[in-house]
Amino acid sequence: MTLSSHLNELRKKHESLSVKIEEEQRSPGSDDLQIKTLKRQKLHLKEEITRLSAEA
Repeated sequence: MTLSSHLNELRKKHESLSVKIEEEQRSPGSDDLQIKTLKRQKLHLKEEITRLSAEA
């Protein structure tokens, strides 16, 4: 897997998490802990994308 394709996959996962977080937040019975976990995963992906982009 090339670096650019890996970055594209990470970006897709990041966008997918964004959508999932928005859906959870709109849900009336949303679980704050679940939302927090998703946001943490999204942040880790963003940090990884930034790190890999800087290396490229």
